Amino acid sequence: MATRDKKYWLFKSEPDAFSWDMQVAKGAKGGIWDGVRNHLAKKNLMSMRKGDLGFFYHSNEGKEIVGIVEVVREHYPDPTAEPAEPWVAVDVKAVKAFPKPVTLAAVKAEPRLAKMSLVTSARLSVQPVMEQEWEIVCRMGRVK
Repeated sequence: MATRDKKYWLFKSEPDAFSWDMQVAKGAKGGIWDGVRNHLAKKNLMSMRKGDLGFFYHSNEGKEIVGIVEVVREHYPDPTAEPAEPWVAVDVKAVKAFPKPVTLAAVKAEPRLAKMSLVTSARLSVQPVMEQEWEIVCRMGRVK
């Protein structure tokens, strides 16, 4: 049986609502990533598998990638949604903070990231990240 390659994602959160520090405080068990109300973002959540990694991005305030999270539980019904609504959530845990946060301006200034979803689909709250984009952003943030 073939194994699926690890995929990479970007999770956006407004730091005044849910910050990187709040994610870190959830500890090794992690916590729920809920409240997504966009069908494409829902599809992305449903594509995630345990062990996938994601960038934690502070939107609105800061506009920067500040850390890495890992998917620790695959999609399930979002408990914050109305019963008749088909929304889903996943659980993620903090893995590593970026020694140097990577700003949206820095991402936009890097020509190799011109097609990154963060640049082309700026409003989408949960986005796929290509492997080469992942590697470039990690180098920019001094993550080893």
